[in-house]
Amino acid sequence: MNVASIEEYDRFAKQIVAGGVLSDPWIGGQPRFRRAPVFVPRALAQQMARAAEEVAVVYDEACRIVDGEQELLDEFFMLTPFQKAMWIASAPLWHGIARADVFVTRDGLQIAELNCDTPTGEAEAVELNALVAGEHSLAHDPNRFLESRICAMVETMRKELASDGPKALAIVYPTEFTEDLSLVRLYRKWFESRGWSVVLGSPYNLDGGEDGVRLFDTEVSVVMRHYKTDWWGERASAWSDDPILDSRPLEDEIATLFAGMLHKRCAVINPFGAVLPQNKRMMAFMWEHIHRFSPRAQKVIEQYVPVTSRLEIVHEEQLLVEKAQWVIKSDYGAEGDEVIVGKHATDEEWAATLKFARPGRWIAQRYFEAEEDDLGEAVNYGVYLVAGEASGLYARVQAGPTDDRALSAPTLIT
Repeated sequence: MNVASIEEYDRFAKQIVAGGVLSDPWIGGQPRFRRAPVFVPRALAQQMARAAEEVAVVYDEACRIVDGEQELLDEFFMLTPFQKAMWIASAPLWHGIARADVFVTRDGLQIAELNCDTPTGEAEAVELNALVAGEHSLAHDPNRFLESRICAMVETMRKELASDGPKALAIVYPTEFTEDLSLVRLYRKWFESRGWSVVLGSPYNLDGGEDGVRLFDTEVSVVMRHYKTDWWGERASAWSDDPILDSRPLEDEIATLFAGMLHKRCAVINPFGAVLPQNKRMMAFMWEHIHRFSPRAQKVIEQYVPVTSRLEIVHEEQLLVEKAQWVIKSDYGAEGDEVIVGKHATDEEWAATLKFARPGRWIAQRYFEAEEDDLGEAVNYGVYLVAGEASGLYARVQAGPTDDRALSAPTLIT
């Protein structure tokens, strides 16, 4: 960046921080945001919304198939005992808020992932749009209803799942990390403005059970769970050469919430049932068991979900020869973490991935080429789903695969 660009971004960064939600406009000394909006034609926005909604319906259909044949939890998904307990305790509930990551390609839209466990980016999507939307009178903000829809969904689930509990909400998140504090601040702001009591803490601060769930000393009727399902259960690295020292599940903490759920003292959002669809082997299940889906679901899978298989059933020689045609992902890995794109990996990195990938924890997915602009950058569109309905849009811009260096940008519909 030249001096003028740095000064311009510094002014924008001060505006961002002044909002009181986003406090980290720089990462590693580089800008984390972009002021120039991503303008999305209305027709494309509608196509992405429809695709995300249809894929979510397919995920729900898949969950119901597995719920009727629970041996698949062991045989196909390789869930641990505590992961199975999370699914069984919540099934068929799994959804509240999700983000479908959608890419535009020459062959149409492709959905790389449906993050239905602890989706992020809401703070960036809402706050950046609010700063610039007023400057573009011919465009509108796709996130203007995201707050009201999330809050309405939470209130509905509280009434359905938590009887007459207090209007008090716990946001449970990994307090030792700072990455998602902006999301915590945003949710707290939204719910306090609607008269909720909001308390923050980690799973280790939970107490109670069938007589009521408490975070610290506050009884709550809703737990907004921003602590990944695979962290509640038995922890094990997806790499065979990388042992985890503390692999114990959060047995007491999860028992507290299970008791609260069972006795309708507490609603957990997203439900623990997200442990199943969040597992990327679900995309492999869609393709390997496509004949078990409804005709409509089969069409959606073929149109939007990249061809996916469990890693262990794809011949290693094929993956070595066709390296540029594959992406390898761990079952619960995040973007840029345990996602290895063959086209961008060295032969040594690719071979090491195949060697040390822990059996039963990975998928192989066909690589697709996202459309790029003149700078060689592609947009990862995050379509937010609330109770199955497309309710917002988030854009990250980057050359190459999406990771923490991607620039979050305002997203406006033209």
